[in-house]
Amino acid sequence: MNVAARSGEIRAIPSGPSAVPDAAGTNLWSADPALARLLPLYLPADLLAVLRPQLERLGALAGGRLDALAGVADRNPPELRHRTRRGEDSQSVEYHPAYREMEALAFGELGLAAMSHRAGVFGWPAPLPPAAKYAFTFLFAQAEFGLLCPVSMTDSLTRTLRKFGDPALVERYLPVLASQDMDALHQGAMFMTEQGAGSDIAATAVTAEPQADGSWALHGDKWFCSNPDAALAMVLARRVDGGPGMRGVSLFLLPRTLPDGTPNRHRIVRLKDKLGTRSMASGEVTLNGATAWLVGEKEAGFRQMADMVNSSRLSNGVRAAGMMRRAVTEALFVARHRVAFGRRLIEMPLMRRQLAKMLMRAEQARAMVFQTAEALRRSDAGEDGAYALLRILTPLVKFRACRDARQVTGDAMEVRGGCGYIEEWPEARLLRDAHLGSIWEGTSNIVALDVLRAAARENSLPALEAHIRGLLGNGAALPEALPALDRALALAARAGEDPALARQAASALYHLASAAAMAWEAERTGDAHRNALARMVLRHRVLPRDPLGVEDLDAACLGAMLEAA
Repeated sequence: MNVAARSGEIRAIPSGPSAVPDAAGTNLWSADPALARLLPLYLPADLLAVLRPQLERLGALAGGRLDALAGVADRNPPELRHRTRRGEDSQSVEYHPAYREMEALAFGELGLAAMSHRAGVFGWPAPLPPAAKYAFTFLFAQAEFGLLCPVSMTDSLTRTLRKFGDPALVERYLPVLASQDMDALHQGAMFMTEQGAGSDIAATAVTAEPQADGSWALHGDKWFCSNPDAALAMVLARRVDGGPGMRGVSLFLLPRTLPDGTPNRHRIVRLKDKLGTRSMASGEVTLNGATAWLVGEKEAGFRQMADMVNSSRLSNGVRAAGMMRRAVTEALFVARHRVAFGRRLIEMPLMRRQLAKMLMRAEQARAMVFQTAEALRRSDAGEDGAYALLRILTPLVKFRACRDARQVTGDAMEVRGGCGYIEEWPEARLLRDAHLGSIWEGTSNIVALDVLRAAARENSLPALEAHIRGLLGNGAALPEALPALDRALALAARAGEDPALARQAASALYHLASAAAMAWEAERTGDAHRNALARMVLRHRVLPRDPLGVEDLDAACLGAMLEAA
């Protein structure tokens, strides 16, 4: 018998192969051999040589120290303080030291919010490409989801400010937004949601009034503001002379502290008591004539904010992919080490099928994340057609990967059994956090409709079709894919006239794009198991199936695929 101490209590745990399997301390980079095989497809060799030791180190942290910190921060959420101990009216959000340590790792050591905007992170002489940033995010999310919201918003706000902001604002704030010095760092936020508007931006009620010095005064309430004590926030508000509708809504940059050092005129009303992402503060904010500066064109506020939203949506998809991989890693560990009825769980046919379908969903998301990251790189470089492709891949990833994360994390809880339902184990937090993805930055319905909007306004369907056909080549690896693609494109065109079909059409496009991407990756890495996963996507998520038919699954292939995962 082994003896373990938990919370001061000494208790006996049975030893041997049937003991409760515990993967704590696993290096999540090493436990995921597919990631090392795939990154050379998306990153240049010289850069990957620099990043690999950092990724390996993060993998160790994500399975160890970072995971432990995330659990502590989840159990000790932030608290809002309205006054100092001397009775001064000065608001602050108090975070647990575990959260502060994770902040120092994400913003400081890793430079997750800085690496896209300046040279020097990890000593690299240029900003890092999106695939690099998302590789780190993918690993970090396997331990901690909540903090990656402030990281993503800081990164996205910086991108939007650089793209649309007045040069003077960019010059003032870019160095502190992209800083790895925690004392100098200015974190970012997005104040968009209002109780009466939700996703209907045209119903925005917060007002903006021009001031004599060229600034604007904002009035009204924002209902759901994550990272509410951020140094800078992008805010949507209606100009008092702007009239109704979307053209009356503008984008503003709101500082928490004014350039002269005085606090701005907005307050945090309260913090939200959330199901998940409990480590990170979300709150309600009231604007009492707060000073802000116009960003970009007056009548293009939502279009400019959409740039930040789309960046955040892609980050959301990356985090969903990361959480699915962590769930799969935990489930595989349990299945390989848990013995019941005289056999390891992974040897049992039903368990193999369940694990294979979990792995399939997780790998779909990973393939789509890196394909979208590459589209983002090409779009930022000004390549023809890349923006149209990016514009449709982003909502596809956000829509489907975030929904699949809810399924995969729930299945992982089931694989572990009763322990998976206990908060001491990782599955409960993964499941709670996974549910946010389908709400944050647009619900599933809103994002599925955005796929149709991209098709209509950006001519994105032809770009997506060309992309998928390019991945499939002559179709030999997935012979059923090309006929299915024709039908999916026809469905998407029909959905443009009948929005009730939006979710069905978006799912079909995602499944075909992800299957094609995995087949392309399999060909270039020589990974036969990845091609088997691509075929599974078609068989289980695209092609017609007889619900009463006998499913033909190669048991030996499933077993080999899971042992190698």
